Amino acid sequence: MREALRGLTTRGRWFFGAAIVFAFAALIFGEKDLLRVGILLGALPLLAASYVGRTRYKLACSRTLQPHRVQVGASSRVVLRLQNLSRLPTGTMLLEDKLPYALGSRPRLVLERLGPHQASSVAYTVRADVRGRYEVGPLVVRLTDPFGLCELVRAFPSVDKLTVIPQVVPLPSIRLAGEYAGAGESRARSVAVHGEDDAATREYRYGDDLRRVHWRSTARTGELMVRREEQPWESRATVVLDTRLGAHRGEGPTASFEWAVSAAASIALHLRHNGYKLRLVTDSGIDVDAAEGGGEGILLDHLADVKLTQQGDVARLVERVRHRTDGGLIIGVFGTLTPAEAELLAALRGNGATCVALLIDSSTWLNLATAAREEADRAHGVSALALLRSGWRVIGVPHGAKLPAMWPEVARGSRGFTWRAAMAETVAGGIS
Repeated sequence: MREALRGLTTRGRWFFGAAIVFAFAALIFGEKDLLRVGILLGALPLLAASYVGRTRYKLACSRTLQPHRVQVGASSRVVLRLQNLSRLPTGTMLLEDKLPYALGSRPRLVLERLGPHQASSVAYTVRADVRGRYEVGPLVVRLTDPFGLCELVRAFPSVDKLTVIPQVVPLPSIRLAGEYAGAGESRARSVAVHGEDDAATREYRYGDDLRRVHWRSTARTGELMVRREEQPWESRATVVLDTRLGAHRGEGPTASFEWAVSAAASIALHLRHNGYKLRLVTDSGIDVDAAEGGGEGILLDHLADVKLTQQGDVARLVERVRHRTDGGLIIGVFGTLTPAEAELLAALRGNGATCVALLIDSSTWLNLATAAREEADRAHGVSALALLRSGWRVIGVPHGAKLPAMWPEVARGSRGFTWRAAMAETVAGGIS
C-alpha cells in the first residue's frame, strides 16, 4: 500500500489537497455537505491506490524485431507481446519502450485489460539514418486505475539489439579480371593444356583406385593414366576499406566515409554472391573472412560498427592485406592519398594480383575556394597517377557519384582504361 501511495499521480495529489480544503471549510462553516465532499475526494485516491497496489500481476513479455538487421534509412517493426500469467484480470497498462536517440522518440502504447492467462500484442516501427548497433528496451509498464489517480511502474530487464547496416546497392554483372585466380584443377584449365580427350586425366599414383584408369589415354601415352577428380577453380577477392580519419571529409550520413562503407558493403556482397571467396580488411583492425556460411551477416555487422580511426596507416594496411592474400582480386575503397601512400600500395601488386582502386576525391565533399579546389584536384591527380604507374586500375569518385554507374569501369577493357590514359596524360602535362 505504501508503494501505491508513493505512486499517486499529480491528479491524485490534487484530490487529496482538495479533500483537506473541503474538510477545513466544513469545520469553519459547519456544513456537513462540504465534509461529505471532502471525504469522497480523499477516499478516491485511497481506493485507487488500493486497487493498483493489490493487483500483483504476473506478466511475461517478449520482443521481436522484424527484421533485426536493416539498412540505413529502412524501418524495422518491433512487436511486443505481453501475457497475463495470474488469475486476476489487469487494468489498462501504459507501455513505454526505451530507445536510443538515433531511433527516434520513445513509443508510448496503451494496452487494454488482459484477462487471466490472456496475451496481447502491440507493435511500432523504428527507423535509423545512422549505422550502428542499438539497444531496444527495456520495456516499462505503467499500471493505472481507471481515473488516473495512481500509477505503478514495472520494468522488464530484457533488451534486444537492432543492427543498422550500410546501404547495399545492387551492381550490374560484369566479368572481372582476376576472377579465375585461385587454386585447384579445373576442366577448363586441363582442356587448354591437353585437349578434350585428356581433360580429366593424370598419371597413375600409388594407391589410386584401378577403376579410375582411363584406358584410351593410357594406350596413347604408354603410361598408366587415371581420371582426375575435378576441383573447383577458386576465385578469391579482398575488399580493402580505408578508415583513416584524415582521408575523408564531410559529416554525418552524407560524409565521404559513409559512401566508402556503403561501397565496400555493396562490392563485398556482390562478389560473394558471384562465388568469390571473400575477405574484408580495414586499417582499423577488421579482418573478416566471409567465405563460410553466415559470413555475409558477420561482414555486415562489422561494417555497421566500423569507425574512422586516427591511428590509421597505409603501410600497416598493406601488411594486413598481404598477410593472408596470395593473388586474386583486390578492390580498395580509398580516401585521399598522398603520392607516397599511393606508392606503398604498389606492394599489393605481387603474386599476380589484380588491383582496382576506387579513389575518392574527398575534397569534393567540401565547398572550397577556386584556388583551393585547383590544388586539391592536382593532388588527387598526382596520387591517382602514382597508383596507375604501380599497376593499379583507378576509378575516380567525386561527390555524388553512383556506384552502379561506375562499376563497369572495374572490368578489363572498360572505359576505366580510357580514364586511366587520359588522367595520366593530364597529370603528367600539369606536372611538367
